[in-house]
Amino acid sequence: MRLRIAAVGRLKEAHWRAAADEYLKRLRPYATVEVAEVTDRDISYDAPRAVAAEGTDLLRAIPESSYVVALDLSGTHPTSEELSARLARLMVDGRSDVTFVIGGSAGLAPAVLARADERLALSRMTLPHQLARVVLLEQLYRAFRIMRNEPYHL
Repeated sequence: MRLRIAAVGRLKEAHWRAAADEYLKRLRPYATVEVAEVTDRDISYDAPRAVAAEGTDLLRAIPESSYVVALDLSGTHPTSEELSARLARLMVDGRSDVTFVIGGSAGLAPAVLARADERLALSRMTLPHQLARVVLLEQLYRAFRIMRNEPYHL
């Protein structure tokens, strides 16, 4: 399976990069994972325009044939087991290229949400997009471990 994380912004702080890199390393035996980072815009003057520009960049980072999962507060709230089963179902259905999209601090552009095949919420609480990326990577790793009936302990 090919997984892609299309995210607004870079992980600037060393602790976020280290955590993300650790889960990317752990995911390597299970899937090909790539991260596409797009420039985050200053939302302080014109948030809708900034979000639209980020959305344009995100859409360019998504391959046309990819199944798209937008991280959005209005999305479903699956358990780890349900996420694992969902990924397994996508693979059985021949959807082996999946892009998870993480917006910036002002969320995702309507055009990105329209492109999404589904919406996923990591929590009912709003998470900083840097933390959301780490949580998503950890949950993807956990999903593959569950799929293969492998133990998972941290």
